[in-house]
Formats: sequence, structure tokens, C-alpha cells
Amino acid sequence: MVSLYVLLVLYFVAAGADFISPHDPNHRDLDHPFSPPQLIRWSFGHGLYTHPLVLHVDPITFRRTYVEQRHVAVPLRFAVPSDPYHLWGLIPISHRLIGIDRDAFVAPSGDTAARLFLLGTDKFGRDVFSRAVHGARVSLSVGLIGIGIMFVLGILIGGVSGYAGGATDNLIQRGIEVLNAFPHLPLWIALAAAVPDDWPPLAVYFFITIVLSLLGWTGLARVVRGKILSLREEGYAQAARAIGAGHGRILFRHLMPGFTSHIVVSLTLSVPGMILGETSLSFLGLGLRPPIVSWGVMLQDCMDVQAVRYYPWLMAPVGLIIVTVLCFNFFGDGLRDAADPYA
Repeated sequence: MVSLYVLLVLYFVAAGADFISPHDPNHRDLDHPFSPPQLIRWSFGHGLYTHPLVLHVDPITFRRTYVEQRHVAVPLRFAVPSDPYHLWGLIPISHRLIGIDRDAFVAPSGDTAARLFLLGTDKFGRDVFSRAVHGARVSLSVGLIGIGIMFVLGILIGGVSGYAGGATDNLIQRGIEVLNAFPHLPLWIALAAAVPDDWPPLAVYFFITIVLSLLGWTGLARVVRGKILSLREEGYAQAARAIGAGHGRILFRHLMPGFTSHIVVSLTLSVPGMILGETSLSFLGLGLRPPIVSWGVMLQDCMDVQAVRYYPWLMAPVGLIIVTVLCFNFFGDGLRDAADPYA
């Protein structure tokens, strides 16, 4: 149940990414590259605040370091004004969830260019937290759309295989075995590499989703086939067949509802694989590409070991991926236990 609530929070954050993120995910602040995360503090005197960071460049190595000015408090508040944007592309809004209270902040030097970077910035000065929130939209929706396609393919092909039996069942099962014999990652790479470079981002997104789905339905089809084989000779199925019910009605009206809970559990446990598949392809540069923001695209910055060494906050999407995958696995285990009639 805790995992369910965590997943609901993640999807709620993804749905309201425009409002929750302090900055535009593609906004570049070239004056603050590789800025470390800023800790939000609270006190009776200042309320909600943080300390500004000042950039220092080593004259010999040219390495950039940031020094926190602990004597300066930058006040924060909720529902701060921002540049106008459209929530979900429909609702015009000019506020964001949290940000710097410009009306109350006066820097000692008169410079009001303080920034708020909750998870730091990347090499282009883009806010990692804002990009992670917007990336949740893509990474989490890939799993939902993918299981929708897997549901249709798994139910239809597995149901026909189990109900028809004989040569039809043998042909479908041998085809599934051949498909499962291919190493999935190299096959994903080969299919993703076939995407033309001039395709728009939305087309690439749906192509990657379909590729992941076409390789992930075989497990559900096997589950459906096994259940249909055990249920098609039950008394209620034979009675429906005796009164003249068609094959489609028997399969989808009488047999399928008998193991709906197992299908739901199987789909739930398949979502993490979809998310990890998209992350792997995008990380390798063969899946989604900029300007699309996803957790896998963000992790492309981590290919440089030195960047990870000096700027570990670039690995923030890894934590989100781990939490999401674990929550889906725990939630699937809970559904499986709840659907077990012998528990």
C-alpha cells in the first residue's frame, strides 16, 4: 500500500510537472553550470529560505567551484510569479509551486540574480530537478502505454492459442519461443537504430513505446494460454458451448473474467521492464533524444566518469528509477497476494 501511494505521488507530480518544476526544463543558465544542489531551510526569523551560491574559477586548473554564502538568506515562498505558460498545453498559468521571493530578497551587493536549484544543474546550467520532474512524464507514461499494447496482444494471441489448441497453439508457441530466443537489448538497439534522424520527437516516442511493447507481450500470452487451457474444459464453458455460444463469447465473456486478477498482476510487474527498457535505450543514445526530456536522456550526461565523480547530483534520475521500479514490484506482489484465493 505504501508503494501504491508513492506511485500515485509520482504520477501526480508528472501530471503537474509544469507547475511543480521551478524552471523550464530546457532553460539554460550558462552562468551556473554544474551548480550543486541547494538545501531548503526554515527558521523563525527567515521562514523558508536557502543560501545563495557564488561561482569561483580556479585560475590554474579552471575548475569551477561554488561557495555557499551562509551569511545571506534567500527567502522562498510558494506560488511565486513566473513567466506565463500553459498547463497541459491548455490552461494559462503564470505561477510555479516554489521559488525565490523576489519582493523580499535584497542581496548585500544589490545583485538580485540568486537562483534556486534543488538538485543542482548540468553542464548547460539546466535545473536537474525541473528536468527530472518533466522526465517523469515520459518515463512513467511509457510503461502505461506499453502495458496497454501488451494487454491487447497478450490477451488476443494467448487466448486464441489456449482456446484453439492443436496446430494453432503449436504454431503460436513456437513463434513465441523464436521471439524470446533473440537477446532483447541488441534487438532493441537494432530496431531503435532504424529510427530516421528527421522524425519528430513525438513520433520517436511512440515508436520506442511500440518497440518495447512488441517484445514484452510474450510473457502475458503464456500466462493467458495456460489459464485458458485449464478453464476451457470446465463445466460452465461446456454448458455455454452446448447452448450455441460462439467461440468469441466463450473466450472473452466466460473464460477471461475467471483470471482477470492474474492478468492485472502480470501487467503490473511488466511496467518496470518497460521503464528500464526506455531508460537503457535513451541512455545509449538510441532511444529518445533531446529536446525530449526523460530519465534515460538525462543519464546521458553520466557517461563521463569524471562528471559523475565531481558532480554526483547528475545521477539523481537513477534514484527515481530505483524507487519507481521497486514500488511497481512491491505493488505487483501485493496484488498477487490479494488475488490468491488460497492466501
